[in-house]
Amino acid sequence: MPKRVLLCDDEVHILRAAEFKLKKAGYEVETAADGLEAWDAIQRQRPDVLVTDCQMPRMDGLELVRRLRGSPATADLPVIMLTAKGFELSTEQLAEQWAVKVVMAKPFSPRDLLQQVEHIVGRADGADQPQPTLA
Repeated sequence: MPKRVLLCDDEVHILRAAEFKLKKAGYEVETAADGLEAWDAIQRQRPDVLVTDCQMPRMDGLELVRRLRGSPATADLPVIMLTAKGFELSTEQLAEQWAVKVVMAKPFSPRDLLQQVEHIVGRADGADQPQPTLA
């Protein structure tokens, strides 16, 4: 059964490029235009990895991750956070969002995103988890 990735971003071109690359690599991909759509999608069926933009209308990525951490069913869901180049996450924010595995600045390469997803999915064997990194 293919691994599931939920992509959440309010920029359609970013969703489509990432979706194309991940589907081509064999992942099942669902998309959401904001944090509220992503939250609903996660409640219906938990993905193996969430890739979310940080800044979005209605509910941003940080609030989405806070909600996920507050629910026992999603507290350990791996997250890749996308940020605009000028918007940096502080060390405190990363520590607060302890399951944010990677922070990637936009623009990013869909190939790099695929590598990060593969790295996270490959850790399903229970290997110790890395600290959040900037990619």
